[in-house]
Amino acid sequence: MASSPEICVFGAGSIGCYVGGRLAANGAPVRFIGRERVVAEVRAHGLHLTDWRGADLKVPASQVRIDTGQEALGTADLVLVTVKSAATEEAGRTLASRLKAGASVISFQNGLHNAQVLRGLLPGRTVLTGMVPFNVAAQGQGAFHAGSEGTLEVEQHALLAPYLDAFARAGLPLKQHADIGAVQWAKLLLNLNNAINALANLPLKEELSQRAWRRCVALAQHEALAVLDVARVKPAKLTPLPPHWIPRLLGMPDAVFAVLAKKMLAIDPKARSSMWDDLHAGRKTEVDYLNGEVVRLAHQHRVAAPVNSRLVELVHEAEAGPRRAWTGEALLAELEQAGRSSGS
Repeated sequence: MASSPEICVFGAGSIGCYVGGRLAANGAPVRFIGRERVVAEVRAHGLHLTDWRGADLKVPASQVRIDTGQEALGTADLVLVTVKSAATEEAGRTLASRLKAGASVISFQNGLHNAQVLRGLLPGRTVLTGMVPFNVAAQGQGAFHAGSEGTLEVEQHALLAPYLDAFARAGLPLKQHADIGAVQWAKLLLNLNNAINALANLPLKEELSQRAWRRCVALAQHEALAVLDVARVKPAKLTPLPPHWIPRLLGMPDAVFAVLAKKMLAIDPKARSSMWDDLHAGRKTEVDYLNGEVVRLAHQHRVAAPVNSRLVELVHEAEAGPRRAWTGEALLAELEQAGRSSGS
């Protein structure tokens, strides 16, 4: 594998360690750049990667090349950017000063515009938009668990050819799209649940088993879909149901939902949203890059998005602490009141 293209994970958090770890476990030359806490954890324990289907992979600490410094960027052929959206500009400036000639970049981040930001800071470079549809939870001591199904999605480009086999061997095949923007919006619609899951303070599967919480998600999605209709944006179909049908499914009684949801998306009991992780760890969340994107698009087209606006406010309040102990019924009433107050 010495002659194989080298991959660098820039932002070794849950997603970065999981994706890069699976690549490394299957023979790809991977280097990781992360914050001191994660670097120390992985150096002590290595990587232990599991998923909802029963995958169980280990990479010994001695075989994980991870550091806090950026030297690995100078030798990488492909950089996977997995930093939080708020850190994208800083990451882009670092990449601009370190990347070798001919190196390419994939943004595997939440939100819609990170690849665009990176392109602006990396003129002449190939920067592709990517998307990670599955949830990854950090479990401590170098363990990372993918708790839901999905395939890595990426903008179509010929420069991906040298890496396709490595991702396929890792069980993470790259699904290429000519219109990645439609895929991003479809993923963002699903990710509107992140804020609700964080406020619920429950595992995803438990939260989604309760109709009141699901109705909160449906309100946020229904509002976002109305904004997309005004903006003439058509999200891609990532699940067996078209995006406009999903709010209807979420509003169904628990017993009906439980049967139909099994055909939609597999989620195991360990899964939680990344926003839950951030609130739990006292970190700033990415709510401005998820629900906030709906609010910004609504403002651009002079329409209201009160439900998503209120969710942004509530998550920021939770960031500041102390966290309110919501019930599904209480949050639903709060969001319905926000909608009524705006006249929407």
